[in-house]
Formats: sequence, C-alpha cells, structure tokens
Amino acid sequence: MSHAEDHEGTRRDFLYYATAGAGAVTAGAAIWPLVNQMNPSADVQALSSIRVDVGGLEPGTQITVKYLGKPVFIRRRTEEEIAEARAVELSDLMDTNAQNRNNMDLNAADQNRTLDEAGEWLVMIGVCTHLGCVPIGDGAGDFGGWFCPCHGSHYDTAGRIRKGPAPENLWIPVAEFVDESTIKLG
Repeated sequence: MSHAEDHEGTRRDFLYYATAGAGAVTAGAAIWPLVNQMNPSADVQALSSIRVDVGGLEPGTQITVKYLGKPVFIRRRTEEEIAEARAVELSDLMDTNAQNRNNMDLNAADQNRTLDEAGEWLVMIGVCTHLGCVPIGDGAGDFGGWFCPCHGSHYDTAGRIRKGPAPENLWIPVAEFVDESTIKLG
C-alpha cells in the first residue's frame, strides 16, 4: 500500500464522519422544535404554584380560585360538616377504589382529604369527574356538599361522590399551609 492510498483512506473516512456529523446536527435542529413545543409554556410554569390568602374565610364558607386552568374549591368547614363527613361508612361510598390517582386523591376517608387533622380545611379540584362540569356548592345536592346540575352527580361534605353518574370523588390537589392564613397550591 502506498502512501497516497493511505492518504485517500484517511480523507474518505474524514468525509464520511463530517457528512454524518452534519446530518446529525441537521436532524437535531429539525427535531428540536417538535420536542420543545411539548414543554409547558412560560405562563403555565409561572402558575405551577400559587398562594391563596384564606385569612378572612369564615367557617361554613368557601372560595373558588383558578389553578392550572381549573377551578379549585377551598372550603372552611363547620364542625357539623366535619362530623357528617366522618360519620359516613367507607363501604357506603360509590368510589370505593379511591387511591393515589395522578397524585390527586389519596383515598376516600375524610381525614385523608383535608389539609389539617381537625378536618376544617378542604381543598378540591372543582371539576365533576363525570364529564368535567363545575359543581355548585354551599350545601347543594342530597348530601349537603356539591351538586353537578348538568348530569345529576351529588357529592357529600368531603367531596366524595354519593349519587349520580360521576365515577370518582372530586380530586384533591397538592396543597399545604405555608402560614396560618396562606395555602400553597402545587
């Protein structure tokens, strides 16, 4: 093998590697916008966590806030509502398989659905689990909780489905108290 043939082999190898490298960079540049468009937008990332002042909320009242494009019910329950929710036998509930669904709902026991051990603070995604309607609250429905007038789903004072077509309890989002009067969602 002559020196010229070695040189041609090296040049040919270089051209193969350079062409393959240029092709890989071009493919990456073409594919990146398609992959990047699946990332959350800046406004969604900015709202991935919000803080809600609940200092003025009296027992027996609720507020609705918008979080990640969905209504969230924050209710400060009365002692009667808490007692009613905790008196329900879990075997009487329709959503008996309430378990960790997408980090939203731990289970159907009232103690596991509230922010505090006393059960005074209940935070739920305000979307009916049947077809995505927004239930009305403040003692609505046959069980004193929430009622979806669109299709007739009745939820109790803990947001658990008790009657109607909805297959699941109202979902519980990730939430916590950051101080005595502020709840952080997300």
